[in-house]
Amino acid sequence: MSTVSTSPQLIPAEREVERLLTLQPDVETVEMLLTDTNGVIRGKWAPPSTLSKVFDGGVQLPLSLFGLDVWGREVPETGLHIETGDRDGNCYGVPGSLLPVTWARRPTAQVLMTMHEPDGTPFFADPRHRLASVLERFREKNLNPVVAFELEFYLLRPGFETEAQASPLPVSHGRGGPERQRMYSIAELSSQEDFFASLREAAAAQNIPIDTIISEAGPGQFEVNLVHRADAMAAADDALLLRRMIGGVARRHGLRASFMAKPFQEWPGNGMHVHVSLTGADGLNVFGRGEEGERALRSAIAGTLATMPDCLALFINTFNGFRRLAPGSYAPTRVTWGSNNRSVAVRVPISKPEANRLEHRIAGADANPYLVLAAVLSGMLHGMEEKLDPPAAVEGNAYEGDGQGAELTDYMEEAVEAFEASSFIIHAFGARFRHLFTELKKAEQAVFDERISRLEHETYL
Repeated sequence: MSTVSTSPQLIPAEREVERLLTLQPDVETVEMLLTDTNGVIRGKWAPPSTLSKVFDGGVQLPLSLFGLDVWGREVPETGLHIETGDRDGNCYGVPGSLLPVTWARRPTAQVLMTMHEPDGTPFFADPRHRLASVLERFREKNLNPVVAFELEFYLLRPGFETEAQASPLPVSHGRGGPERQRMYSIAELSSQEDFFASLREAAAAQNIPIDTIISEAGPGQFEVNLVHRADAMAAADDALLLRRMIGGVARRHGLRASFMAKPFQEWPGNGMHVHVSLTGADGLNVFGRGEEGERALRSAIAGTLATMPDCLALFINTFNGFRRLAPGSYAPTRVTWGSNNRSVAVRVPISKPEANRLEHRIAGADANPYLVLAAVLSGMLHGMEEKLDPPAAVEGNAYEGDGQGAELTDYMEEAVEAFEASSFIIHAFGARFRHLFTELKKAEQAVFDERISRLEHETYL
């Protein structure tokens, strides 16, 4: 596995702080954001007077932050907690990420952080460093991934878990009946125009390149598409911060946004689609080079398919997410690919040759975008290095037919077992990370296994 620089990228703190204070001179609080293994944003608040440390000396947070389960509880089996003294690491700001938070009620800014060992070495468990390691392997081959994310979510009415509303309700629930067709509805978008106007304003303030917005099939379900980035790390940052932004803007509008992969049994789940092309040393699309480009694209697709079962726990990292793998949820259920086909796991969209790319459609919207992208890119590189050839492309409905690719498991436990046994995961992410992620998912699975459901009480009590 390739290594990356052992020193964090430092830039003059004065330049970052000066830029922020020009944009927001009255800032009171800076939110220091660190992404944990599950893709949950953690960190701390600080006054702007401490900003110089963010880029120069570093800010201390426990390394054990990456050993927390989805509820924020310590998982001792990860080896990151009290048995090691619960050590601190140094967190440094990502250059250019110190920006205003327009939806906050008080003057607030935020900055993305990365975790390093006290000696400056990138900490192995930081998902951003895991993606950086994969991108370094591409740079060694004079290849550069060009990436865009698409994120689906539900806008919900407030009041969930109150006596008056025991279940979450989408904003469009009850309008027009359950049979109403909402897919690509302009009227549905118009019903939330104030929300989306605020979202675009917030995105502009944080340099997040929102492209198109569409209404999805579920009531109150929408998708936001991001512009393709030649900087793959920035594309993953976009996805992470867009989720946070949508949630914050929704709260300011008296709503709740959910990226839960399958919040409703009767309506489609929420996915995170990843578009990837590659440019070479000449800056041109590798996949657009005639027959040679076609072979490269086919090998990249073959690699994503060959490694998909091993990486499934990264693409679907929650117990609930496996409920999304069902026909009617608009999520792929088999290891398949095809051209211009939304029922497959890896789609080749219609495009001009210079825009040839693959679209990876497995991940849930609540997955960690850094780890999802690292897994997709590692699979692509594996296929290209081994010159793999994919099976026949699926035409028509990929949900039907036993000959249309292996079926993906819809059990979290089986996906975690495949992850834990995978030599590919060691090559792509390292043995320490494989152990860490496995133990987190085992601990989360155990909680669900031990909890008696409401349905069991309703049936047997």
